[in-house]
Amino acid sequence: MRDAIIDSELAADLRQANASRAEFDRFLASLYLYELTADQVEALAGVAVEDDGSDVARGLGIIREYLRHRDRATPQALAVDYAHVFLGAGTYDKIMAPPYESVFTSEERILMQDARDGALAYYRAEGLELPADNTTPEDHLGFELQFAALLAERMAEALEAGEAARAAELADLQRSFFTYHQANWLPALCDAVEEHAQTAFYRGVALVTRGYLAAEEAFVAEQAQALGLGEAVDEVLPPWRAAEADTAEADA
Repeated sequence: MRDAIIDSELAADLRQANASRAEFDRFLASLYLYELTADQVEALAGVAVEDDGSDVARGLGIIREYLRHRDRATPQALAVDYAHVFLGAGTYDKIMAPPYESVFTSEERILMQDARDGALAYYRAEGLELPADNTTPEDHLGFELQFAALLAERMAEALEAGEAARAAELADLQRSFFTYHQANWLPALCDAVEEHAQTAFYRGVALVTRGYLAAEEAFVAEQAQALGLGEAVDEVLPPWRAAEADTAEADA
């Protein structure tokens, strides 16, 4: 699409859709990265929910209903449940629903496995590095959702600038990251959260996440089709896996 021109109406629609997705992705990331503050609890209690029958709407409805009965103890109750579900010490098979891709995709169910290297390869493909003092593995769902938000923001910028080739590159990267680093493990994470959460709030978060998955899968496919991209999408590999793939191809 280097010399292509994207129809102005299509570009406007995709810009708006990507901007909205970026905002939602960052919102969802915040629910997984940190325990909620009292101010965040109050803000969530007032979130408007459009009942469109989606899992996102249903999940937000559950969250709002839970918070309708909030009191001064609610932030602490949610912090306890967050720690119960997502955090832990020692061996990670003791955590109920660890929000790390490696735990759900490695045979050993431990941190810092191939999925972490894979997620980092995507970040670096867009020139990103986490802060040097970061101690959280890069395949934490919060980081993956923030990256998805960044891709959506950059997609909106490319469309605004009329950069068709860059827009096509980003659309493929969105599809690829979703396929290889979200669709592959988030259903299992949602199952675990729904099983182990002690509050309806976090069961609602799991349902919102299922809605995100359904909406994202549909959107990245529809966007690619609208831009005339092919059905196949390549995975971005870390250097050591790319070298292995090249060696295997040479030996074939």
